[in-house]
Amino acid sequence: MNRPPAGPVTPITAPERLKLQGQKRQLLSMMHQRLMLAMIAFGLGITVVGGKLAWLAAFGMGDGEPRNASNYLPTRGDIVDRDGQPLARTINAWTIGVNPKRVIGNKLDLARELAKLMPERDEADYYALLKGERFNFLARRASPRLVEAVNALGEPGIQIEEEPDRLYPQTALAAHVIGYTNIDGHGVAGAERAFDDLLLDPARRNDPVVLSISAPVQGALKAELSDAMTRFDAKGAAGVIMDIHSGEILAMTSLPQLNPNVAGQGGDEARFNRASLGSYELGSTFKPFTVAMGIEAGQIVSMGQVYDCPDKLVIRKREINDTHPFNRPCTVAEIMMESSNIGTAQIAMRLGAERQKEYLRKMRFLEKVDYELPERGPALTPREWDELATITVGYGHGIAVSPVHLANGYATLFNGGLYRPPTILKVGPEHPVPEGERVFSESTSQKMRALLRLVVTHGTGRNADAPGYRVGGKTGTAEKLVNGRYSRTLVTTSFAGVFPIDEPRYVIVVMLDEPKGTKETFGWRTAGWNVAPVVSETVARIAPMLGVTPDATREPDMASVLPFIREDEE
Repeated sequence: MNRPPAGPVTPITAPERLKLQGQKRQLLSMMHQRLMLAMIAFGLGITVVGGKLAWLAAFGMGDGEPRNASNYLPTRGDIVDRDGQPLARTINAWTIGVNPKRVIGNKLDLARELAKLMPERDEADYYALLKGERFNFLARRASPRLVEAVNALGEPGIQIEEEPDRLYPQTALAAHVIGYTNIDGHGVAGAERAFDDLLLDPARRNDPVVLSISAPVQGALKAELSDAMTRFDAKGAAGVIMDIHSGEILAMTSLPQLNPNVAGQGGDEARFNRASLGSYELGSTFKPFTVAMGIEAGQIVSMGQVYDCPDKLVIRKREINDTHPFNRPCTVAEIMMESSNIGTAQIAMRLGAERQKEYLRKMRFLEKVDYELPERGPALTPREWDELATITVGYGHGIAVSPVHLANGYATLFNGGLYRPPTILKVGPEHPVPEGERVFSESTSQKMRALLRLVVTHGTGRNADAPGYRVGGKTGTAEKLVNGRYSRTLVTTSFAGVFPIDEPRYVIVVMLDEPKGTKETFGWRTAGWNVAPVVSETVARIAPMLGVTPDATREPDMASVLPFIREDEE
């Protein structure tokens, strides 16, 4: 290839070289400045984006979009039974939601797919959500299989996240004691509500709330009550088992039962705690209190003390009758054994309204039950506490309390006469047993043991006996108030008992709401036929769990009562 001839090279002078070097430095300086400005702009952009993300995480995304659930749902501590069995705990669960503004696919097709995967809503419901403006949850606590299937749809508008969720591993066991939480992670019932601040305290997150409930004892009570409720076609049922010396509630059952994992599906009847929120006239289970008041007041000096017991008693045009009328003079022992309204009415009449109210006040029967749960039913008492009211209250009519009230009253009467509030927390260094307030003397408490054992061995409570465990107690059958009048067909039946009665340790109260008579009970719907057997079966199951050994040779001293019953009454 021919090249043009090279011409002479003109040398660069020193001034020109300096000029070129200056231009080069100026160019490098400009490039450096632009690079620095670009880096600053990039850094500001990162800061703005990071700040926006932090703001969204803390305060939400705006336009109806949710915050990340894991950032705003509080983490709660565990709830366990007295032996450490988990009753409530927080787990990580999947939640599925949809943001209609981010949906890029065909919304009608997406609605069809969602209806197939989550049939709890139909296609029209999903389509309506997808056409809206705000974020909506589609599923909480979703299964991994459902999460995988929804994720496979590949729709950016579907949001799948992990969030803390409250799980009740024992499902319905002790549900009314434990309670449940709302969608925001706060307790709304039971222990979840009562100890909400404690469960949310980060300093105590590793320290569970330890309840006094015993899971095995709770399970036994619930099983026996559930069976009785079905057998007698009752509207509802309730039961309480309590340590009479510490006040610890070892079991509390309310039926229909509730599953706190899906509390919203249970309905009002299932969510209602009949054991502590319900107030019922519990009938003749009150009679031991009336006798104990008479002993304390010095009016009853012996279980052989005699009262006139005709076939009926008329007070201010009100006729009082007995299920098993004596129609003769009867002793205190016989009054209790056969649950005489007429005999008890005379004891209450001699006691008087003021002294009766004073004892009931000391036992906290005139106020809401004194313990930790928010579900506390009021005591319903007579508007005018005149002589007739005093008489009817004496045998358990005209006053309504909860089964927890009644259980604590029996604990007070048989623990030596000291009132202590019931508790659903396990007793320990942080929760000691209170000293107690004197209501009845130890002597009165001792005397009442043989009287209530007599009811079970010879009287209306025979079906409550559990061989070897020395059950003492009292039946109660009360007509229900319907539209201000007592019904002749609807009753509440209850049994309040103590075992072992010679050395009292535990109280058991069971109740059936509106039980029906059966062929096996010969049509009778009274407590001796339907709730007394529940006590027998339950005590036989739980006594070994509680360390109570059966002993057929032990009994309370029955010499104070047996001589005062007639042979033809046995």
